[in-house]
Amino acid sequence: MAGVGTKKVFEDDRVIIWHLDLEPGEQGDQHTHVLDYAIRVIQGSTLEVCGPDGKLLDTVELEAGGALAFQIQGDQIVSDRPGYPAVPATHSAKNVGPNTFREVLIEFKN
Repeated sequence: MAGVGTKKVFEDDRVIIWHLDLEPGEQGDQHTHVLDYAIRVIQGSTLEVCGPDGKLLDTVELEAGGALAFQIQGDQIVSDRPGYPAVPATHSAKNVGPNTFREVLIEFKN
């Protein structure tokens, strides 16, 4: 299974920091989140989120400059943003927008 980003850029005893880049039309690898995490959107776009079976779960618009936190609750990921869909911890994302999507993702080990 793939990592939660396209490139791990830092790790210590408290955090793991990833970069995630998805070009328009690009489907990211299926991956599983096991740690709570936060993201900072560097360049926004529209993403389709697909479950472990590959079926479309939801479409989300992530704007540049935005930040979100996520908690693992059982086999689901729950966001701190009201109305943001809960999704399975195992999922993939596809960039269906016109822009390259870029984020920094920080996983919290404790």
